[in-house]
Amino acid sequence: MAGRNFLFVPGPTNVPDRILRAMDRAMEDHRSSAFPALATALLRDLKQVFKTTTGQAFIFPATGTGGWEAALVNTLSPGDRVLAPRYGQFSHLWIDLAQRHGLRVDIIDVEWGEGAPVERIEEILTADTTHEVKGVLIVHNETATGVTSDIAAVRRALDGARHPALLYVDGVSSIAAIDFQMDEWQVDLAVTGSQKGLMLPAGLGLVCASPKALAAREHAKCPRVFFDFGDMIKANATGYFPYTPSIPLLYGLRESLAMLFEEGLDQVFARHHRLADGVRAAVRAWGLKLCARAPKWHSDTVSAILVPEGCNAADVIDVAFRRYNLALGAGLGRLAGKLYRIGHLGDLNELMLLGAIAGAEMAMRDVGLKITPGAGVAAAAEHYRSSATPLPPRAAAAPTPDAAQQPAGSKPGPQAARAAVRA
Repeated sequence: MAGRNFLFVPGPTNVPDRILRAMDRAMEDHRSSAFPALATALLRDLKQVFKTTTGQAFIFPATGTGGWEAALVNTLSPGDRVLAPRYGQFSHLWIDLAQRHGLRVDIIDVEWGEGAPVERIEEILTADTTHEVKGVLIVHNETATGVTSDIAAVRRALDGARHPALLYVDGVSSIAAIDFQMDEWQVDLAVTGSQKGLMLPAGLGLVCASPKALAAREHAKCPRVFFDFGDMIKANATGYFPYTPSIPLLYGLRESLAMLFEEGLDQVFARHHRLADGVRAAVRAWGLKLCARAPKWHSDTVSAILVPEGCNAADVIDVAFRRYNLALGAGLGRLAGKLYRIGHLGDLNELMLLGAIAGAEMAMRDVGLKITPGAGVAAAAEHYRSSATPLPPRAAAAPTPDAAQQPAGSKPGPQAARAAVRA
């Protein structure tokens, strides 16, 4: 099919040309004396993305799932009790991973479309006077439902209960796209992956651990080899890794961080919010609803759009892909067939999103949904126009050399005359 595929799943996201070029390089010796310059700077600069000065960053050749596992096995022991709300497919999968490692998980089932139940968390932790609960597992941005939870409020719940449990946060589809403040929120283990806000291919699982989390390693008994923080700490101290890293992805990460810092993290977050608001305007114009049940839970990185009863969202996704070369995210788990997802994170701008909205609109009409042609595109476009940063005034054109040298009252030279005609 002619033209580019429009990739609007909520991960993997588009990889910018700058990052592709940075990764396109010959392999090198990851044990050379030159390698630590790359690794050490990456581990240092990643802390800016997590917004921590005290945490320690780890880079595993893995994915966000590997990051989940690393966070748990380095800080807990089989039989330990953890508390985990379940409000989407990814919180469900993290719970499953914890249970397979022999952890006892107290599950708080929440309606999919809502976020972390802060009051319920505080109640349970307040009642846990013997502090049996060793950790609380929260998915910051539940990719399956397009819901963002309030991590600061969860921290206040732990503090309100005066509970010492570690706070584990999955930031896979939030970090580098939605504001994440590890130190401010006293997050102990933060997890993300390379293929979302960092704009890289999948292949890196990134974890940041607080001093409190690192201290918990001394008593943690879960088996670990590949994901052992201890091996990483020892090797990273000299600028190396305990096994072969993904060298192209490390160079890609170097370029990704450069791009994020050039734009400025606060500007990155503001851009994602503004672009997401345009998608939400389109959904309203279509007469449809988001899976997120209240604006306080709206995600700035993915919108999960419910289709009417009697419509299969899988058909919308299939038509969008086969007819319009547009990749939309599917409904997962109990939401399969009930919604489709537009991912809006990473390397994207207004016109890219308008293309995705137009393609979704056409696909919905093709499968029989009563959507007014152009309604969503118009609503999003008007939002982007009205919320755009004002353009600076144009700089005055510099005088031509001939004009600048003409004495007052004299006729312009031939070059100046020709320039005036062209103007």
